[in-house]
Amino acid sequence: MIKTLRWRTAQFFETLWWKNYLAKKDVNEYLKYKIIYWNKVLESISSKVKLNQNDYILDAGCGPAGIFIALKDQKVVAFDPLLDTYNQTLEHFKFEMYPSVKFKTDTLESFKSEDQFDIVFCMNAINHVSELEKSFLTLSQLTKPGGIIVVSIDAHNRKFFKHLFRLQPADILHPHQYDLEEYKKMLTSLNCEIILTSLIKKEYLFNHYILVAEKLK
Repeated sequence: MIKTLRWRTAQFFETLWWKNYLAKKDVNEYLKYKIIYWNKVLESISSKVKLNQNDYILDAGCGPAGIFIALKDQKVVAFDPLLDTYNQTLEHFKFEMYPSVKFKTDTLESFKSEDQFDIVFCMNAINHVSELEKSFLTLSQLTKPGGIIVVSIDAHNRKFFKHLFRLQPADILHPHQYDLEEYKKMLTSLNCEIILTSLIKKEYLFNHYILVAEKLK
């Protein structure tokens, strides 16, 4: 993968953000809160995303408290380029806390698997990658035909600021700046059909969405 200066800077500040954010949060209380949060997310997309006990699930770009923490009955693989750092520096994430999850420290661009997955989650991560088109291709390749891709994105609302942020890295945690339709096209160009667009949070510059796509057979 191409590790651009903008991506490396974003990764540095991502680590710093987590350290500061979790510094005064009780470990158990925080994890309880996150499990409740993820269960609400799953409920909000349950009309299109049906979790079964035998599902093989990928949590791509999982971070230290990704959706993997709420998946108790499924076989789960989770990866993130900063997992080793989180494991060493955060009390809120240790590999041994999740013995049923297979972790790998890797980027979305580089992650390989001999198997494909029934459901691929990429939550709060796709905006942080180095090579966006390659990352979407990886998500598609990792999904079984007929399987489901669930991606959350921060999408621009205003063309002026979208182009301005591409020129000036004002949004330092996010190397990529696109609007909703552009993100949708990145999925539909990979033989995927958007089956749900859910608005999670509306703001002036960005809206936070969850896109659910089915990989066509």
